[in-house]
Amino acid sequence: MESLTELYRIGRGPSSSHTMGPANASSLMKTVFPEADRFEVTLKGSLAKTGKGHLTDDAVVTALSPVPVRIIWDTESPTPVHPNTLEYRAFKGERELGFRRVFSVGGGKFTVEGEKAFDPPQIYPEKIFEEIKSLCKENKLRFWQYVEHYEGPEIWSFLNKVWNVMRDEIARGLDAEGTLGGGLNVQRKAHLLYSQCVQFEEAVRSESRLVCSCAFAASEENAAGGVIVTAPTCGSCGVVPAVLLYMQEKLGLPDSEICKALATAGVIGNVIKTNASISGAECGCQAEIGSACSMAAAALAELNGMDLDQIEYAAEVALEHHLGLTCDPVAGLVQIPCIERNAVAAMRAINALEIADFLTYTRKISFDTVVRTMYETGRDLFSKYRETSEGGLAKNYGVS
Repeated sequence: MESLTELYRIGRGPSSSHTMGPANASSLMKTVFPEADRFEVTLKGSLAKTGKGHLTDDAVVTALSPVPVRIIWDTESPTPVHPNTLEYRAFKGERELGFRRVFSVGGGKFTVEGEKAFDPPQIYPEKIFEEIKSLCKENKLRFWQYVEHYEGPEIWSFLNKVWNVMRDEIARGLDAEGTLGGGLNVQRKAHLLYSQCVQFEEAVRSESRLVCSCAFAASEENAAGGVIVTAPTCGSCGVVPAVLLYMQEKLGLPDSEICKALATAGVIGNVIKTNASISGAECGCQAEIGSACSMAAAALAELNGMDLDQIEYAAEVALEHHLGLTCDPVAGLVQIPCIERNAVAAMRAINALEIADFLTYTRKISFDTVVRTMYETGRDLFSKYRETSEGGLAKNYGVS
């Protein structure tokens, strides 16, 4: 498995596959064709169908600037290799300098057809969760110690930076008011939710509003194109930081403990990314929000001192009960239902923690089984439920 630095990526929203990936690919094309005085970039598949709402064209144009770019939206051609396909043609005058076909594979990463993909080094020799857990039990390691063993002590400065950005995205989101762009006139709700927290004396209602306000804050910042951390994606960036900030403030925990929880969550996210997918265009929203909820549940279990089996069960429950969740963003924007889903998943992560606290040793399903099931389910989903905005809420929004 790859380093956690490949899972937690800092960048601008609203989408790691539709914004970060195309931006990174376009930056490469600029260096591949330094003599180009114009580009034609064809967006295909999911990028064509939801790219406008995801600001894909803006990301491409900005990355290739100041070279002029013509964007072509191709919603009809098949994309047999990957649903997030871009085609670049570079020109100098009337002469075509070259052509590249690129696939944005999620998490800000991309591959170029016909070229050896740049594969980050495999930091972890273990691939599935059972191998990791067995190794940790044999050597009496917590999951965060497993991470430190392979990544080295420098991983903590990276995770501390990640946590600072996560807190900043929540803080900005809690302060911001007004309407998100894109035409749906979605009101930013984080500030309102947070301001209402003090009005409720009941601990349960106060907890719900605080966690939800933090999830809304990060998700609204992402939807507005702000700087966020993929956890594991842009569209699901609000779940992990919301529960961690709530727990840090509730228990008075130092940042070092939060970083350990982020490391534990990273193990879960890495297993899912390696053996299934974290891409909504490939496997639906279960791969994004489901994975984020699973990571958050594991992080909470670590903060609460649960053993390795309980951490696994928390992660398993969280992912299992997102199986089949479709990706159907209204108007291709990462707003409806994406923002609310972050808040719901944050609360579900807390529920998964509570279930793991008293039912772990009655369970029948392993985390690896659920990861494999999620991937198979995602691949079986009709394409209109995999980030194309052709089905579900995206189709029925506004229909009486």
